[in-house]
Amino acid sequence: MKKSILLSLIGFSGLVMAQIPTGHYDGTDNLSGTALKTKLSQIEASGHKDLGYNWAVFATADRDNYYEKDNSVLDIYSENPKGADPYNFTIVTNQCGNYNGEGVCYNREHTIPKSTFGDARPMHNDYHHLLATDGYVNGKRSNWPYGEVGTASWTSKNGSKLGNSKLNGYGGTVFEPIDEFKGDIARIYFYFATRYENQIQSFNYDMYDGTKTTVFAEPFRSMLVKWHQQDPVSQKEIDRNNAVAKLQGNRNAYVDHPEFVAKIWGTVLAVDDASFSKNLTIAPNPVKGNVIAVTGDKDLKQFKKAMIYNMVGQNVQTIENPFQNGNTITLNNLPKGIYILKTGELNTKFIVD
Repeated sequence: MKKSILLSLIGFSGLVMAQIPTGHYDGTDNLSGTALKTKLSQIEASGHKDLGYNWAVFATADRDNYYEKDNSVLDIYSENPKGADPYNFTIVTNQCGNYNGEGVCYNREHTIPKSTFGDARPMHNDYHHLLATDGYVNGKRSNWPYGEVGTASWTSKNGSKLGNSKLNGYGGTVFEPIDEFKGDIARIYFYFATRYENQIQSFNYDMYDGTKTTVFAEPFRSMLVKWHQQDPVSQKEIDRNNAVAKLQGNRNAYVDHPEFVAKIWGTVLAVDDASFSKNLTIAPNPVKGNVIAVTGDKDLKQFKKAMIYNMVGQNVQTIENPFQNGNTITLNNLPKGIYILKTGELNTKFIVD
């Protein structure tokens, strides 16, 4: 079932700032570009402990408390955001061994393939980019770069795809996760490029350009930025960041401060309407004043929060109990631009004109 995007407990800023150590991002004010990335690299390296290659972190960081909320393994390659999962894994019990198809066991996936950095430490054991995923799907993904598939040669049961790239400028084989987790993947990649700034230019990967500054070759930079913009930080990501940080000692800055992505890697204008829900409607749209009427295919009174994001992932407004006295929301004098409204599992795009 659909994840609660920063909505289920408290607002984005309150929740995140309660977990970030005081002064953790000191020295980042007024920085941008390479200077900001270098500063974040120093911050992310500080306190980083190599925990070894084990299963224990997943037992804390990768439980499904957001969709079915059944405490099963939260696997991005089997989770079905719109209904029942095709299968579920139990923490520890279903760790891989052998497998000959989907749904047999879960293993430890390096979202940045370990072949790209030669199994070097601490990259190999960095749990900010290690995820618990279906072993068979992980094998299908192999070390192919993430991308957007034109014609799929194979599709997982939750819709993740392997196939030829439809990205303009790259014609190789790519693996495409479902929309629900594209922003998660993008912020993992930005973390890795930042944490290992001084080593990454020596890593061999189609997604890289061979530099420590821009890091990502086109069209992959634009794709990751787009994924980040279309899929803002989720409660799942916040909780996982906190869980890994508690054990490993360092944080993913792009989960804590998604606005850093735009400051370092820029923004893209492309907005894919297919990535937004069709079961939430805003009127008028474009918005001419500060009051909007919101309707959906569910009883909106059940949602305790609504949050508004700009297109670089920043939370610009949080509304408590937004629909208890009707279906209108008063905006906080938002500048002209494109925004995303999210409440519960519903979301949609609107324009302030």
